[in-house]
Amino acid sequence: MPSSAALRLQIERSVEHRFPSALTPVARTIREVAPTGIAEVDALLDGGLPVGAISEITGPESSGRTSLALAFVARRTADQMCAWVDVADAFDPESAAANGVALQHLLWVRCCSADRQVKAKPWSRLDQALRATDLLLQAGGFAAIVLDLADTAPEHGRRIPLASWFRFRQAADSSRCCLIVLGKAGYAQSSAALVLECASVRSETAGGNLLRGFEFNVQRGRERFTHFSAGARKPPASTWSANAAWKSDRRA
Repeated sequence: MPSSAALRLQIERSVEHRFPSALTPVARTIREVAPTGIAEVDALLDGGLPVGAISEITGPESSGRTSLALAFVARRTADQMCAWVDVADAFDPESAAANGVALQHLLWVRCCSADRQVKAKPWSRLDQALRATDLLLQAGGFAAIVLDLADTAPEHGRRIPLASWFRFRQAADSSRCCLIVLGKAGYAQSSAALVLECASVRSETAGGNLLRGFEFNVQRGRERFTHFSAGARKPPASTWSANAAWKSDRRA
């Protein structure tokens, strides 16, 4: 009985004139990226966040995760529509506008109970957010969608089914949408093309509780699609600064 190698060689020779690339692995191509608008972060990521994929930006409160997302959305809303799915109803339009976001090109989805005097349960708001994100991805037409889970407890975020993340990944790829997930931890697991870990380095105050600026550190926790050649070393982290657009009682 011929070996598998001999059978492969026999098949390749029989079809090489009709299908020259038969049984040949497809070469890995550089994935399309969109710049974040922060030079230090774009240099770290070789251009920006992947298009048509899920990117997770993680870190504790005031770690720069929201500032990074706002910088990215500001670039995308310059000439395209984006959406911000706000699980905890914590999005601040004034801060977003101060960071350059074109609010007329941003759909703000607020997840809360019909009666605003009654606080919705965490999983109820999270379920609203997941349904809204699914609808927006399926509808298409959005250059970027931010699923803001930054104020969601990790134990609730980890309850999101893997099937939901897989569906989001497929829909983002089909619609060429950048799905940005903000959270205290990573939740999408293998469905995320990129995971960034943010941390605060320092903040500068201008008296009282008014902040003048921030300095943040960001590093890649994991990346499914790499733009580096074999053997090349990835830069471990990058530090960037941002001007303050809100008071210190607002989260970064």
